[in-house]
Amino acid sequence: MKLGMVGLGRMGANMAERLRRGGHEVIGYDRNPAASDVDSLRKLVDALAAPRAVWVMVPAGEPTEGTVQELADLLQPGDLIVDGGNSNYRDSKRRAEDLAARGIRLLDCGTSGGIWGLENGYCLMIGGERDIFARMEPAFRTLAPAEGYAHVGPAGAGHYVKMVHNGIEYGLLQAYAEGFELLDASAYDFDLRQIAALWNQGSVVRSWLLELAERALQNDPALASIAGYVEDSGEGRWTIQEAIDRDVPALSLAYALFARFRSRQKESFGAKLIAALRQEFGGHRVKEQ
Repeated sequence: MKLGMVGLGRMGANMAERLRRGGHEVIGYDRNPAASDVDSLRKLVDALAAPRAVWVMVPAGEPTEGTVQELADLLQPGDLIVDGGNSNYRDSKRRAEDLAARGIRLLDCGTSGGIWGLENGYCLMIGGERDIFARMEPAFRTLAPAEGYAHVGPAGAGHYVKMVHNGIEYGLLQAYAEGFELLDASAYDFDLRQIAALWNQGSVVRSWLLELAERALQNDPALASIAGYVEDSGEGRWTIQEAIDRDVPALSLAYALFARFRSRQKESFGAKLIAALRQEFGGHRVKEQ
């Protein structure tokens, strides 16, 4: 099939390449002219035959909002947009309704696979109407590994599943981080890469993330080149807010999110206050600056 790809960053460019390898024709547009096949969204739309399909891979929030709105003004009834970024599922539901009023369809496609997706394929969690899912299925089949894509529900469902997926990812990363920090702090001179490799051989904690830990520790055993500063994409926050709204006790996921906030502090005022209070009530020694 022929489709447009908007956003040719680390994932978008690889997805376009995987589609091309699978026999699809992809017209790409990016703000970086060197990466683009065309120099505007209008030219991208003009290069596609109706009914058109445009896949959007830009950051969530205003970049996606602006791109979808601009495309809506260029596309025609019967055309469709696939939002493959990390949009909030509520925004996806709203956009689907707004576009439907103009005869344009939307699929929200939670996408996981990172920079390895070009070779390994992408896990695709797709929300929207079934008939347009079926229309795009040749592209999904090419992008995903076997059984790696699914229609999970109506508009917003794809990004809801991806939101929870990323919340779980936060928890898994935090569990591995704490375990390996304990190994590193022990009295034993452990080879952490060796332990990561060992655990990947039949252990109940084996995973692709642990394979990546093995790779990272192979390249830099003490992780000396990396600062302990951890960003969050937003989906972890949305997951916790959804858990609050639905009275779900997502304890480990909430802690993992807050641990990321702590990683960004050069020095915690809260920790200082705890030290001061321990000195006040118990005369415990404090470490002075």
